[in-house]
Amino acid sequence: MGQPSIPPTIPSPPQPPLLPGSHQVRCAGCHCILTVAAGLTEFSCPKCQLPQMLPPELMQALPQVPMQVPAQGIDPTKIQLPCARCKAILNVPHGLARFACPQCGIDLAVDVSKLQQHFPTPPPFVPPEEVNEVAIDVEREEDEGGTVGETFTDYHPPKLSIGPPHPDPVVETSSLSAVQPPEPTYDPKIKEDLENSKALSCLQIETIVYACQRHLQHLPNGARAGFFIGDGAGVGKGRTIAGLIWENWHQGRHKALWVSVGSDLKFDARRDLDDVGAMSVQVHALNKLPYSKLDSKSVGVRDGVVFLTYSSLIASSEKGRSRLQQLLQWCGSEYDGLVVFDECHKAKNLIPEAGGQSTRTGEAVLEIQARLPQARVIYCSATGASEPRNMGYMVRLGLWGTGTCFSNFHEFLGALDKGGVGALELVAMDMKARGMYVCRTLSYKGAEFEVIEAPLEAEMMDMYTKAAEFWAELRVELLSASAFSEEKKNPNPVWRLYWASHQRFFRHMCMSAKVPAAVRLAKQALVENKCVVIGLQSTGEARTEEAVTKYGLELDDFVSGPRELLLKLVEENYPLPPKPDTGPDESVKELQRKRHSATPNVSFRGRVRKVAKWKAESDIDSDEESLSESDHESTESDDEFQFCEICSNEEEKKKLLRCSCCGRLVHPTCLVPPLTELPPEDWSCHSCTEKTEEYLQAKHAYVAELLKRYEAAMERKTKILEIIRSLDLPNNPLDDIIDQLGGPDNVAEMTGRRGMLVRATSGKGVVYQARNTKDVAMEMVNMNEKQLFMDGKKLVAIISEAGSAGVSLQADRRAKNQRRRVHLTLELPWSADRAIQQFGRTHRSNQASAPEYRLLFTNLGGERRFASIVAKRLATLGALTQGDRRAGPSLSAYNYDSNYGKKALMMMYKGIMDQASLPAVPPGCSSEKPETIHGFIIKAKAALVSVGIIRDTVLGNGMDAGKVSGRIVESDMHDVGRFLNRLLGLPPDIQNRLFEFFINILDLLVRNARNEGNFDSGIVDIKANIIQQQGPPKTVHVDHMSGAPTVLFTFIVDRGLTWEAATNLLNDKRKDGLENSSDGFYESRREWFGRRHFLLAFEGSDSGMFKIFRPAVGEALREMPLSGLKNKYRKVSSLDKARKGWEDEYEESSKQCMHGPKCKLSSYCTVGRRLQEVNVLGGLILPVWGTIEKALSKQARQSHRRLRVVRLETTTDNQRIVGLLVPNAAVESVLHDLSWVQEIDD
Repeated sequence: MGQPSIPPTIPSPPQPPLLPGSHQVRCAGCHCILTVAAGLTEFSCPKCQLPQMLPPELMQALPQVPMQVPAQGIDPTKIQLPCARCKAILNVPHGLARFACPQCGIDLAVDVSKLQQHFPTPPPFVPPEEVNEVAIDVEREEDEGGTVGETFTDYHPPKLSIGPPHPDPVVETSSLSAVQPPEPTYDPKIKEDLENSKALSCLQIETIVYACQRHLQHLPNGARAGFFIGDGAGVGKGRTIAGLIWENWHQGRHKALWVSVGSDLKFDARRDLDDVGAMSVQVHALNKLPYSKLDSKSVGVRDGVVFLTYSSLIASSEKGRSRLQQLLQWCGSEYDGLVVFDECHKAKNLIPEAGGQSTRTGEAVLEIQARLPQARVIYCSATGASEPRNMGYMVRLGLWGTGTCFSNFHEFLGALDKGGVGALELVAMDMKARGMYVCRTLSYKGAEFEVIEAPLEAEMMDMYTKAAEFWAELRVELLSASAFSEEKKNPNPVWRLYWASHQRFFRHMCMSAKVPAAVRLAKQALVENKCVVIGLQSTGEARTEEAVTKYGLELDDFVSGPRELLLKLVEENYPLPPKPDTGPDESVKELQRKRHSATPNVSFRGRVRKVAKWKAESDIDSDEESLSESDHESTESDDEFQFCEICSNEEEKKKLLRCSCCGRLVHPTCLVPPLTELPPEDWSCHSCTEKTEEYLQAKHAYVAELLKRYEAAMERKTKILEIIRSLDLPNNPLDDIIDQLGGPDNVAEMTGRRGMLVRATSGKGVVYQARNTKDVAMEMVNMNEKQLFMDGKKLVAIISEAGSAGVSLQADRRAKNQRRRVHLTLELPWSADRAIQQFGRTHRSNQASAPEYRLLFTNLGGERRFASIVAKRLATLGALTQGDRRAGPSLSAYNYDSNYGKKALMMMYKGIMDQASLPAVPPGCSSEKPETIHGFIIKAKAALVSVGIIRDTVLGNGMDAGKVSGRIVESDMHDVGRFLNRLLGLPPDIQNRLFEFFINILDLLVRNARNEGNFDSGIVDIKANIIQQQGPPKTVHVDHMSGAPTVLFTFIVDRGLTWEAATNLLNDKRKDGLENSSDGFYESRREWFGRRHFLLAFEGSDSGMFKIFRPAVGEALREMPLSGLKNKYRKVSSLDKARKGWEDEYEESSKQCMHGPKCKLSSYCTVGRRLQEVNVLGGLILPVWGTIEKALSKQARQSHRRLRVVRLETTTDNQRIVGLLVPNAAVESVLHDLSWVQEIDD
């Protein structure tokens, strides 16, 4: 019985008869014959113990014994029963009733009645879990959140009543408005002056009070706490800063540093200080001062405001003195005055993304804070917190570091990334609650937005297509040219310049395409008695200056920026082979000398001595004259006899000839033919002469080949330059617009450029002239132009990012020009903070009328879609960057460079490269016609090759003829920015198709994420008929510095919709005459847990889409297509039946979720439950962030593991609460962990 796991038949010479279905096989190890019982496929040989399997041809499709090697001694084909005496496990064949135990010999009988207990008990039958499709739909809706409430609320200082109201309506995001700031305890010294002068509004005074109050606190590391003014553009940050300087002046702190973006904003600073009554405070422009000590006698800056720009903060003199050191010396290490970082988003990228480098500006801002630990720091920007990464320099806010739950900024950043869209709102709310942050924005009520398409005209379309084709050909040309050039070893600089120029070129083309529409709209606005502001990002100054330098000050027409850019790229960077030296040939003597001097193992001095022995005294050259006396002595002492190297006879050296090339000594008569005449001084033997001639011939041929190659490359370069000059390309848009709108006399230009081209007085050609005049210095040009616009002397203004930062161009009540502003965007900035800065130029405080915004876009690539996103951002300006990202339909979904965007791009690339299946059907293709998809992939591959995304391409041959293979490097796989930029360099047709394909995949990913409950939609509004607070809130944590608490609120929420309310909704729809035949009550086609689900559906705003109302949860967030409605539900014709079903579900849902009585989460589950308990953690969240994250990570439901920010308003007393939703199942864990945190802190 102790045999290993084997079939019962052990091979022996007399073979037993085979049982039906069994097989005989030879062991793979010892080669003995084995009998394998029926049904067995795996077994071990009893002799060599080798586990093995039946050969495939012997395996039969019979019920198989489990595929594993049985335990030692067990025969799986028999019943295993224990012996009654020795307890040995015996293999008993089926049907055998009596037998003897082979181990102890006792007779045994099988008791059939007890046999069952030796078989494994089958598991009880469990019916498959029923999947409630309606519950899944409702759960998805709950995870996504309720309908979007109001985004902004009117703002008035909640705890201060000093000063007049702000001249314009100001709003705050509703999430921030749910948080109260600390009690104001600081009493400003200038309060009385301000109340009398009314120079500052109540909002601005509130900022001064909280900033000064915050400056009295110190962080755990000993540094003085800082304050962040995050007010939107136009609220009046400049005047608030002036008020802070004036207050500190009264406190005896007479020095201040004001860092801003432009030196001409110094005049605005002077104006703001005068407005608050600080005429005695001087403003010193640092860029006008020498690098010596500021408080020295020669400079004389004892006190006042030193005004500087971020660029001067990192400047240094030729002698190595830096502005930063100069400022630190002026302040002194104990400095406790103001350091204002105005427009502090300019210090961003201190903590760059992977692979990037931190900016010197960010490092300088960090250093000045570290070196002046007691300074009163103010961060001031409308967009400073638009990207958490850009907060790296805000070290004085105390959000990370000693005494916080984030040991450094990278931990803080990681938590925000995991927290998703709602995390920034929480940070803003925390900062406000601690009294370190204000963030208000002007109401955009009255401002109009319109997105205007400026489609490419036929001429422009043709121009664009030809340009795209030319760039593709130029790339191929540069690739082939670089193979023969000196750049072959390091081609990177050329290609970096190529792609940078490529991007600039096509952005320029897009801008030029909008010029006709911009001019038309501007002229129309002027006719309507309005004035115009045109915004763009780049001016094309560099191209203009290059053209003027090249062609002179007078030109036939305006410079074409794209053409000059192309010309410069090719002229300066076209790879040429090295130009050969075609100077006069060297003499034979010189070549021979060179060759001889190159002979190895012979010293230079020795070679010269040998030459000297043959030459006459008069022929000694300068080389020999330079030798020392000892060298001459050694020459004189040489033997006077030498050997002829042909006949080997000794001879006087005077009778031997010496070869000037190889140095051999020979008799003239030994030569063939013999030499009879006196040889020349540079005589060389026959072999040397022959070698020299060969070398010269080879050299001539080589030089000729090089010259031919060089001239061919030069000819190619010249042809390319001629093609560029012949291309039809648009003029510089800035000059073009100014010219079409009446020239510089009618258009105010606020840009960073120094000169411009203007139409000549004769009307023929254009002339380059400086922007400034004798009366106006260059640095004052923009200020002068602004004044002319504000005075109404010029009614059109053109602004660029470089020249307009901080400039106010609104219809100011104090200005003469109070016409309504029409703000046109010629070039859309791709970053949110730039957009807000540009639009904030024309929408500011104290304006007579709000501006009209006209967003122009072409029908190219992503411009149309991006324009609509910017319009939505503008409609709720501030929402994206100042807290509430749900302003408008989930804008984060359309952020291309998001995690979803990167994933969509990778999926698209892999589909095009045949590395994976396409996730969606490409635009213009049909799944029923595979050839259309194949055609798209071929075109897409060619397009991606032409813009350098697909590299190392090889064209297949043989079976793969016509196929393009290549690779996309890993870094490009996720680089959405590069994809969007390169996309512009494709012909419009394939460009638009590729972009649409990318967007389709992105939309699919976002939709799937929504369905799976993984999509982060920012702040979720909890809407219900009744929301009541249950009991007083529990304080679970208190911040030591500010005293701000973390509070747990518990609410009872009733989301249901009564039968009466549902019928009223349907009747109202019918009264409006908008009823659709499919409107009405529906029941689910299937039953779950013995009942059907009911709903009310009627057609929404879009045809074919239906609004859904359920008894338990009210209105659904998303509308349902008619096909989906009819697939899962059927219309109820009987109102009585609908009423009974509706009321039953309404009642049932008050105590039971949709998953039925056996739900895994039991009473904690809220899916489809009408009455539910909602727990929200409000107040300060950051100090306890890690604790909450840990507690939520243990939750069963995926959506409960995310940090979710919710907003709700009680229906009884309209109390608004914004905070973290704590799932019911996690409340106990969170409270336990927080109480532990509190004990440790105490």
